[in-house]
Amino acid sequence: MSSNEKKCPVVNTEMARNYEEDRQSKSTETVYTTSNGCPVPHPYATQRAGVNGPLLLQDFHLIDLLSHFDRERIPERVVHAKGSAAHGFWEASEGLEDLCMADMFKKGTKCPITIRFSTVGGESGSPDLQRDPRGFAIKFKTQEGNWDFVGNNTPVFFLRDPAKFPHFIHTQKRHPATHLSGGDDSTMFWDYLSQNPEAVHQVMILMGDRGIPDGWRFMHGYYGHTLKVVKKNGEWVYAQFHIISNQGTKTFTAEEAAKLSPDYGQKDLYEAIERGEYPSWTMKVQTMTASEAEDLWEKQRINVFDLTHVWPQKQFPLRSVGTLTLNENPKNYFAEVEQSAFNPAHMIPGIEPSADPVLQSRLFSYPDAHRHRIGANYQQLPVNAPICPFRMANFQRDGQMAFFNQGERPAYLSSIDPVQFKDRPYDLNKVHGKFVGEAVSFLSEIRPEDFNAPRKLWENVFNKESKQRFIKTVSGHMKNCKEQEILKRQIAIFREVSPEIAEGLEKELGFKGYKTIKGMNFNGTHNGMTEKKIAANGMTISEEVVFNNGAPRRTKL
Repeated sequence: MSSNEKKCPVVNTEMARNYEEDRQSKSTETVYTTSNGCPVPHPYATQRAGVNGPLLLQDFHLIDLLSHFDRERIPERVVHAKGSAAHGFWEASEGLEDLCMADMFKKGTKCPITIRFSTVGGESGSPDLQRDPRGFAIKFKTQEGNWDFVGNNTPVFFLRDPAKFPHFIHTQKRHPATHLSGGDDSTMFWDYLSQNPEAVHQVMILMGDRGIPDGWRFMHGYYGHTLKVVKKNGEWVYAQFHIISNQGTKTFTAEEAAKLSPDYGQKDLYEAIERGEYPSWTMKVQTMTASEAEDLWEKQRINVFDLTHVWPQKQFPLRSVGTLTLNENPKNYFAEVEQSAFNPAHMIPGIEPSADPVLQSRLFSYPDAHRHRIGANYQQLPVNAPICPFRMANFQRDGQMAFFNQGERPAYLSSIDPVQFKDRPYDLNKVHGKFVGEAVSFLSEIRPEDFNAPRKLWENVFNKESKQRFIKTVSGHMKNCKEQEILKRQIAIFREVSPEIAEGLEKELGFKGYKTIKGMNFNGTHNGMTEKKIAANGMTISEEVVFNNGAPRRTKL
């Protein structure tokens, strides 16, 4: 045995043959090598032309090390960049078999899950406790494929027109010239909101007591969009899914959050699981027939295709379906959190999209972002890969990092070596039929009923102290806005919710806002507050301008 071997004893081990073996291996069970498997005696040593000469290009170990280091980062998510995740399991303790044929909803069924929590607007190094909505994304690895539940911790969002999303998110980012964020300059934020008043419900939640959750464990999750759940015979109902925290909900004030770690959510979740305090949530669902959805619009002006509206729980009560439990931390953050990818288009038999236009746009945008950020074969990564009990096949081939490239099997529909097919369990035409019409240029309009839900939130949910904190939070944020005209418009929007809000803000800011939004021209939405409607951004009213918010309606014969 050489002296060198005495200093660095090597224990012979079998090479890790798969991802899970590598994931569980300890450093003491491994041998240091270059990327091509060649052992190297010391990671710091380099090759030089003499002890005082230049480096040698032939030193592959150094070149290998540096060139990989230069490429360690993948693009961070444009939204939801800062987040945490953990693994666990789903159990359908109650089931939903009477309404949905999905295998995961059969009573007693279990499957693995990964949940990723996140802030929305901040960069990957931003604080976990920013005042911001929280992403709540779940990957259910079922026997019928992956269902990705891609939601938030609020039941509504800032918009209902999909083309607004990039515009809104740009207002949450840094200013293109000053590079300042909203904490120093809130002008972009309030400029957008003052031109798109349908955002007011989400703003009420964001600036209220629920705006800063206590980490990730003490908050609910909501799908937000309306889905369809389908039985095997093709009958379906609309559904809204809620993920209710079994830990209850807790929040922080801005002052409390400022004193805590910027990685508070990550630390709290990780350490709780390590202690054996496994967080869990109960999935609940509201359901509604197509006829009920039509009545809801005709009689109450609530639109099930509108991401700014909520379903009344007294009319459509929550029903428990099952439980989600997180009991395992990632072994490697990059592999299991940063590379995790959640896609609302990932659905399984029994779950179908509705005509919600924002959902429809996300069905494209999310996988498109993953293909850019991670690569065309992102679903081959273990954290994203399905675990179906059959050997999967398709005609997707090649691309970067194609590990499972389907061998010598034909990359087309072959009659010589045919792939097997499985019948669809129900008639898709029956589930998604009746959408026949001409192409329409669609942009929603602000209407009086858009203020009903935020008004109930203010009058029935916020107590006196909550209202005072809301006024303080909003006015404090508004003081970083450099254009008073923007704030006058926003005060008028709040006045439609309650004069009490407008008056409180006026007192704090020292100037008056506009009395009403009736007659206002918004650059982002049509104004339908009165019988005389005003097209967005001064557009000429023509056949292209449609004053209709796209709710489900009965077909007139």
